[in-house]
Amino acid sequence: MGCFTFVKVVMVVFNLLICLAGMCLAAAGIWVTVDGDSFMKVLPPFTDDFQRYVSVGIFSITTGAVMTLLGLLGCCGAQKESKCLLIMFFSIILIICIAETAAAIVALVYSSYTEIILRAWATPGLKEQYGKDKILTDLWNSTMTTLQCCGFSNYTDFSESYYYKQNGGLYPPTCCAGPELFPCDDHNADFSGVVGCFKQIVQLIQRNVNIIRGIAAGVTAIEVAAMGVSMYLYCYLDKKAT
Repeated sequence: MGCFTFVKVVMVVFNLLICLAGMCLAAAGIWVTVDGDSFMKVLPPFTDDFQRYVSVGIFSITTGAVMTLLGLLGCCGAQKESKCLLIMFFSIILIICIAETAAAIVALVYSSYTEIILRAWATPGLKEQYGKDKILTDLWNSTMTTLQCCGFSNYTDFSESYYYKQNGGLYPPTCCAGPELFPCDDHNADFSGVVGCFKQIVQLIQRNVNIIRGIAAGVTAIEVAAMGVSMYLYCYLDKKAT
């Protein structure tokens, strides 16, 4: 009985923390949605283009709501000693864990095709829509300025593009390193040797790979612990009922 009580308390406290974290995240999402300008002042890494086109508020509200409901489900299941709620909690965590594992496997298996797939998506946009479509142009400008890169592979992604033709054979300013290399024509762009954004993104991920691994390991450990605790409570109550 002592072990069961301890595990039950741990389950309740753990899920209360999840519930509180979810409510805080949802509250932050509401703040972003209602008064995004003041909220984003405390997050300097986010650019104006990121704020405009990535719905941080909606994402935070959705994630926070899911966390809150999951926390309440686990907390109520443990407190009321409900086998139905406990098995629901276990099943949801298991589905999330399986989905994360499947996503990781797919990403690992198709990692060699990532550049090919992204190039097939990005290059036509740069050729045909950059300089014409404001949203796409602003997103690429923001990315190239932040990462100090040019195009997907390099400046040749803009060769014979809509932007190139409309600007008299010139490339975007970010494709030339330094003001002394303007106008940014073929010679100056080639001389600058500014790398493509795909290489910069890969290097950014590689520099932070240990942090990503640590976060993934921590999330997995929490999920496994939550499933273990809920299943222990369920089995105990099931055995107690028989």
